[in-house]
Amino acid sequence: MRTVKRIVKIHSLQDYKINCLFNNGESRIIDFKELFKIWNIKKGDIEYPIKISLKEFQKVELIEGTLAWKNIEYITEDENGKEMILFYELDPIVLYENSQLDDSRQLDIGMLIRKTRSELGLTQEELAKRSGTTKHYISRVENNKTGLEISTLKKIIEGGLGRRLKISIQ
Repeated sequence: MRTVKRIVKIHSLQDYKINCLFNNGESRIIDFKELFKIWNIKKGDIEYPIKISLKEFQKVELIEGTLAWKNIEYITEDENGKEMILFYELDPIVLYENSQLDDSRQLDIGMLIRKTRSELGLTQEELAKRSGTTKHYISRVENNKTGLEISTLKKIIEGGLGRRLKISIQ
């Protein structure tokens, strides 16, 4: 089952680039200058005020898992024909699909495990046996194809690799 991509935090805002943390754990950069070019935003489009004014663009907020600009309002009607005022927001899936991974915020645990395993001269099968997992699981971990619980990571590092797990929050 695929999870719906949502933004959980805005890390930073620099010029027309927004660095966000998505609910799948990825930090991604959305370059709105590029998006505005792709979307061919011109005068009269709802996005135009945030395209031409960095000050207006930087009023972005994180609301219900996506980026929204309360300073950009538009009028529409509900299903009963009653007038509603809404603010401009973007689909988080569109934002995810039009963003790039922020390599400076990526944690490549799989590469660290593979490197240490290789330095110790262990096969994936040997590491799996020592850590109480399977060769298939170790392969998935090393290729970043699975999430890891801290307890499993500890088994692999301390039980399998004979090293000590140390976690730091900066």
